[in-house]
Amino acid sequence: MSERFIIAGLGNPGPKYARTYHNCGYMVLEILSQRHNFSLRKIKFKALTAELNFAGQKVIFLQPTTYMNNSGESIREAVDFYKLPLENLLVIYDDIDIELGTIRIRSKGSAGSHNGMRSIIQHLSADNFPRIRIGIGPQPTNIDIVQYVMSNVAQNKQEELFAALNKAADAVEIMLEETLDIAMNRLNGV
Repeated sequence: MSERFIIAGLGNPGPKYARTYHNCGYMVLEILSQRHNFSLRKIKFKALTAELNFAGQKVIFLQPTTYMNNSGESIREAVDFYKLPLENLLVIYDDIDIELGTIRIRSKGSAGSHNGMRSIIQHLSADNFPRIRIGIGPQPTNIDIVQYVMSNVAQNKQEELFAALNKAADAVEIMLEETLDIAMNRLNGV
């Protein structure tokens, strides 16, 4: 019997936020939807979702539409509905504490300074689920953190960030086709 996975990309809904640093999770799901010809259109669990068979697994791709700081509401609904073990939940998000263009894959961990992850950990009462963090740092010295993460990706940073988003999409594919450990070994810190 195939397993079920939830791949959640964090971001804020609407065109105003579409190309901001804070929407890295959304952008990775967009890359995967283009690679595998699906669209996140179904509204379920306070999110845009797509469900498909991927590498023999049932996969729910999920973009919470609750705005970043309430991402946990959406994730908790989906996890509860499918009675999903937390190791089958993968959350993709931006991280200001990691250098731009780098990704980090972990099987668990704290929220750090990320409010979306704080919401998810609070709603699940657990932090033992895999995540892919996409580096957007360091924060420029002349701008506050909220202003920075909510700003559009700078023209001179787009190529570097796009490469990292593609590496994150590769990591999702490797995790689903093989294992999280293999994705971590191949792509962590690149």
